[in-house]
Amino acid sequence: MAGMSVKGIDFVMGGITDDKGILITDPDKGGLGPAGIALWDGDGDGATTANITALEEAGQQQYANNKVKRINHGIPTPQLALTMLDIPYEDASKMVGYGVVNGGRVLGSKKPHVAILLATHDFDGNWFFEGFANGEMIIPTRNHGTSNKNETDSNAAFTYQAMAPIPNNVFLNVDGSQQSYKMYNTGDSKSWKGYDVMLAEVFGGYKGDNPMASYIQATGTDSFTNTNQSDVNKPTA
Repeated sequence: MAGMSVKGIDFVMGGITDDKGILITDPDKGGLGPAGIALWDGDGDGATTANITALEEAGQQQYANNKVKRINHGIPTPQLALTMLDIPYEDASKMVGYGVVNGGRVLGSKKPHVAILLATHDFDGNWFFEGFANGEMIIPTRNHGTSNKNETDSNAAFTYQAMAPIPNNVFLNVDGSQQSYKMYNTGDSKSWKGYDVMLAEVFGGYKGDNPMASYIQATGTDSFTNTNQSDVNKPTA
């Protein structure tokens, strides 16, 4: 059984694609991680909040004969407000488009194409993923405060604006129209096709190893299989 409600944040993964929507796998050419996808779970790294908004807007009611006869729906414009406890400086700089110039990093004139995958669990123990295959990421603010007897931290905060995937056959709905957001649940027997299919769709045709295989949670099972509500997963290769 698959559920819609979820708990916590297991991790966030990111990648950068080129202007054709193909994942950039070389870190020296702007790619993330060793093979194009980064899963942030290092020492002190990880997501604390990931709030998705504007998945849909309320429709505009159309009247005739003193009745509501039609509701028009505009195009969804999803955004993700992402706060990280920490994230590698180089990865964050690449995603927001800060290039290396004269000993520092400066915002460039062109934003990279960023793909994001958010992982949680539903209450039946299934993995629940929310994916964006294309979008732009910004650092909207940097807030600082003095420390006193308590340390004042300024955790990295980003705003991600989703766009339609660049390849026109990605994230199609049942009517053949392209969308900018897709969700996956490993317990949904009617739709789930596997991790490789999902990663390739979200991350520009990715064909490498599953980054989740090296992701270790505090406790759990030794596979990608479902767990009960009180347990968590420990994926392995």
